[in-house]
Amino acid sequence: MPRTANSANLTIAQLEQMLVGRKAELQKLERERNKIARRLDAMDERIRQLGGGAGGRGGRNGHAGLGTGRRVRNEKSLNDTIEAVLTKNGKPMKVGDIADAVRASGYRSNSANFRGIVNQTLIKDKRFNAAERGTYQLKK
Repeated sequence: MPRTANSANLTIAQLEQMLVGRKAELQKLERERNKIARRLDAMDERIRQLGGGAGGRGGRNGHAGLGTGRRVRNEKSLNDTIEAVLTKNGKPMKVGDIADAVRASGYRSNSANFRGIVNQTLIKDKRFNAAERGTYQLKK
């Protein structure tokens, strides 16, 4: 607290009383903020359940635009979902088409570069092989 002409003349008891008052106000504001944060978390969860995007206020720190701070959970792994897409299609597919088909199948991801993640998965997983450059199929 900056020292003003008025605060220079206060006693220690008066300063302590001001400090106690400010601490009480701070605790009240923190309780209120936590209550609002819980409501926002519940609202974010409801938005996710309805298939909303990853935008919003962010995690507990409230950094807008940085995502929800929570990782999306899917029923099947990305590897298994890619396998199902390639099995259903029955012929080699380009990486971009595979990524689109995976998303269309209901797979959710917060990745800004989902196509890159799919490409890495296709390269690493031994269930898939390159039919030609940028085109993958199930290993025969």
